[in-house]
Amino acid sequence: MAIFLLMLVIAGVSLLLTWVLRRYALASSLMDVPNSRSSHSVPTPRGGGVAIVLSFLAFTPLMIFVAEVPLLSVVALWGAGALIAIVGFLDDHGHIAARWRLLAHFTAAIWALSWLGGLPPLNIFGFDLNLSWFGHICAVFYLVWMLNLYNFMDGIDGIASVQAVSTCLGVCVIYWFADAPSLIWLPLLLSMAVLGFLYWNFPPARIFMGDAGSGFLGLVLGVLSVQGAWASSRFLWVWLILLGVFIVDATFTLIRRLLRGDKVYEAHRSHAYQFASRQFGRHLPVTLAVLGINILWLLPIAVCVGLLGLDGIIGLILAYAPLVFLAFRFHAGELEKTS
Repeated sequence: MAIFLLMLVIAGVSLLLTWVLRRYALASSLMDVPNSRSSHSVPTPRGGGVAIVLSFLAFTPLMIFVAEVPLLSVVALWGAGALIAIVGFLDDHGHIAARWRLLAHFTAAIWALSWLGGLPPLNIFGFDLNLSWFGHICAVFYLVWMLNLYNFMDGIDGIASVQAVSTCLGVCVIYWFADAPSLIWLPLLLSMAVLGFLYWNFPPARIFMGDAGSGFLGLVLGVLSVQGAWASSRFLWVWLILLGVFIVDATFTLIRRLLRGDKVYEAHRSHAYQFASRQFGRHLPVTLAVLGINILWLLPIAVCVGLLGLDGIIGLILAYAPLVFLAFRFHAGELEKTS
């Protein structure tokens, strides 16, 4: 019971910190001003994701003592997460060249994987596949992509927060019934840290997450998925399924833009969720739709993979097929039509 009370405290701390950061942003004119690539129309304070970072990192070491979370997992998350948050914070307040940001991204990914042991063997169609050094390299790129795609997908009110909370809580349910209680506490802690921020970020948002928060979330979610894979490879598939909305939209959009020859590092608003928010004229329906997809479609498939023995690859295909259709339906990666 005490640990669940601690989780409520974490949500409260995040809530209070976000309020403080909002006042700081307003006083310092740290505002996200709408432009032609924006999905919002009103100047809004940014940088509130620092509340998620501080809440999560401050309480993570306690999990070693109160929940028997492995020290190596905490060191992996602390070093990598702090680096990404600092770089994102500096970029929010000024500008850091893309090459230096990318160097920090790879450094953080390598740090985290070094402490976790890299990518474990994966069970695919009943066979254990050990990719060795190639798997570790793939895992580095996976974490870097997770970090960046989360930044890309943090473009409308509440969507990145809702994705993180629903994914983490869904994973916690599966861990609980899979008799893996030691894995529950870090994703639960992260969900509480995001929940406090979500109060201020829910449509219409009163503060934005900023690069410090979105990059941190993407990296931590990726690291937690690798940590889960070391307990059972089926848990990696569970994470990938529950993160499907973000993974499919971001990857589909990137591929289309690459094929068209766009400068993919430049800001744009051609993700499916951005087209959808313009079509509906508001952010709220899209954010709630993501929540609905996660709970009503992706979570049942993840349960089948994590608890009922459905092969991870088959589950991933089932989960992603409708999401690819939605990416087509909402023109992910297409040029925005101008009148």
